[in-house]
Amino acid sequence: MSDRPLPSTYAPSPGRRFNVGDRVVVKRAFPPGHRRTPYYIRGKTGVIERVCGAFPNPEELAYGFDGEPRKVLYRVRFPQKHVWQDYRGPERDIIEMEIFEHWLEPV
Repeated sequence: MSDRPLPSTYAPSPGRRFNVGDRVVVKRAFPPGHRRTPYYIRGKTGVIERVCGAFPNPEELAYGFDGEPRKVLYRVRFPQKHVWQDYRGPERDIIEMEIFEHWLEPV
């Protein structure tokens, strides 16, 4: 049996850049307009928990475009203490967030 985590996928997403267990950092970018990636998570490091599949890009859909090409969506796990500097909960507390691939970079 392999030590790698089992794949966790909702929908096919061939050609994706990341797999379950990969460490990623959310781009620290602040472009104008509608963005689905919350401000507070930008620049934070996490681990891919799940590959959700490929979906139309909501940042394009928001402006009336067709959202193509589709973008791969991942569920990313972050330690709470890394996200919130003043967080006083247990070390094991996490936050999970779904983030599109074009917002992620490898660590």
